Amino acid sequence: MALDHPDTIRILAFLGEIGIPVSQGTIAGDSFLPGIEVRDGGLLLDPERPFYPGDLLHEAGHIACTDPADRPTLCEVRDDPGEEMAAIAWSYAAARAIGIDTRALFHADGYLGGGEALAIAFDSGKGPGPPMLQFYGMAAEPHQAEKLGLPVYPEMAKWLR
Repeated sequence: MALDHPDTIRILAFLGEIGIPVSQGTIAGDSFLPGIEVRDGGLLLDPERPFYPGDLLHEAGHIACTDPADRPTLCEVRDDPGEEMAAIAWSYAAARAIGIDTRALFHADGYLGGGEALAIAFDSGKGPGPPMLQFYGMAAEPHQAEKLGLPVYPEMAKWLR
């Protein structure tokens, strides 16, 4: 995709509004997701490489869900299943908030071929990760929202942990 793709434009504007910095520059070598790296608590986007706009939201989800004390120096996403589920759930909530199609987020070339299954799960209200967002005080599961004073996921009380 290109920087002028409508999804990319909306995502970059959203990330700027919530305080996740995105810079453009060259990524040397391979990156975990094509054309995107997490660097110093923000995203580095290589405009010369192809990338999926939805992957920007996923990587931003890792940044958003990171402990605020660790966020400014975050350069590598940890291999933690809870953090991964939180980032996936966060990215879905963000996609919904800015009008990005679920299948653009959970594209066919991502999520180890499980993008379609994730799209179906989240669109039916059964996606993984909302309990982690509740633990972080960002949103709540329906049966806990009133007690916790948080909005029901996928609405978010805050975008950064």
